[in-house]
Amino acid sequence: MTIDELRRIDLFDGIDDDELDRWRAAAEERTFKEGERVIEQGVAPRGLWLLLEGNLESMFVIDGRTEHIGHQNSPTWIGAIAALTDQELGLTMDAETDVRLALIPREQFVDLARENRIVHQRIMSRVAPITTRLTTIQANRDRLASLGTMAAGLAHELNNPAAAAKRAASSLVEALQITNYALRAFVEAGIEREEAAKLLELQKEAIERAEQREVLDPVAASDAEDAMLELLEDMEIREPWRLAEPLSYLDKDWLDRVHAIAGPVTGKALHWVSASVTAKSLAEELLDSTSRMSTLVGAIKTYAYMDRGGLVTADIHEGLESTIVMMGHKLKHTKIRIVREYDKTLPKLTMHGSELNQVWTNILHNAIQALGENGTITISTSRDGDCAKVDIGDDGPGIPAENRAHIFEPFFTTKGVGSGTGLGLDTCRRIVEERHRGSISFDSGPDGTVFHVWLPFDNTAR
Repeated sequence: MTIDELRRIDLFDGIDDDELDRWRAAAEERTFKEGERVIEQGVAPRGLWLLLEGNLESMFVIDGRTEHIGHQNSPTWIGAIAALTDQELGLTMDAETDVRLALIPREQFVDLARENRIVHQRIMSRVAPITTRLTTIQANRDRLASLGTMAAGLAHELNNPAAAAKRAASSLVEALQITNYALRAFVEAGIEREEAAKLLELQKEAIERAEQREVLDPVAASDAEDAMLELLEDMEIREPWRLAEPLSYLDKDWLDRVHAIAGPVTGKALHWVSASVTAKSLAEELLDSTSRMSTLVGAIKTYAYMDRGGLVTADIHEGLESTIVMMGHKLKHTKIRIVREYDKTLPKLTMHGSELNQVWTNILHNAIQALGENGTITISTSRDGDCAKVDIGDDGPGIPAENRAHIFEPFFTTKGVGSGTGLGLDTCRRIVEERHRGSISFDSGPDGTVFHVWLPFDNTAR
């Protein structure tokens, strides 16, 4: 490696030959074939890498997946910031072509950089842009991962009422067909208008009794169904098992009254009443299912503040409630309770709604993870001077004392490798403080953790 090759690297612009010769003397030349790994993510820095010939590909490797970030083309320098700060390397780099590099070992590089003010300042000037770019990449990846998880959860949540609505609609069609066949049978059997009116009264009575019946435990419900089945078999009704469950709340007296009027078409009459009771229940189920779907879609729109632009004036409780709905899939298979203590008199705030919902999402997500399967999350709102205050607390084990000072630091995480980027609470801090002129803090102990967010009423959002 020659001094002229070093001069081609912008890190050494303005450095005289004698100083450059010191750097050249400290360098160890290396070559890598195309496809070979040059730098491993997450390992201690070996020093300053000087890429003399060829190209490198930069990647994140997370959970076994490789995400392309960019390219490094010669001549350039790599790894200086990690080496100076003694931090693990945040990227993996593979040789895209055959490459030729020089490595200046860490201890010698640190000494040389500290002695040469120009080089040291040049490296320090790149700390902010590189850190910002890495933070942005990680934040976008974290946001996309959260969005994917939430989309999967929402798909599951929407699928349940959609499937229920489909089943109810299909059964409703069958019930209407049975009603039509029964009416035709009445006409063919010569049922007069007076008898038809009496059957309608018995049908009405059955529907009213269905609405007023008490919910039975499984054993009592099974006994009632068996008792009705025996009564229907005694009356020699065709396919009695189809009627035993929907008519199980009725008694022998009601059956006898139907038989006295319908005579030979008693079976048709009972199927007609059963279909009527079932149809009403199915219509209610259909209404409930579509209402749940509508609620979910409404929550999605509120969560993202669709159709209202980036800056909105809204009730802070809207965002909290939509976030709870969006997090429902994480709570579904747990015994975690959500307790709301809202001050509904709080005025509306001007805010970046979707960003603020990201704050509630991150805090709630951490609370759910801290609780596991059981516990209580309490969300309260109140007025604190000129601010709206939102408290989100859990009764979990609390944050260990040694971690509390680092909670809002970027990339700090207590989760396993690949389970978190350490940007969630840093993102919360930036959204609250920089985007909404507010403040965020927390209290934690053995009885749980509470995050406090203050948002000013006036001139909230930047």
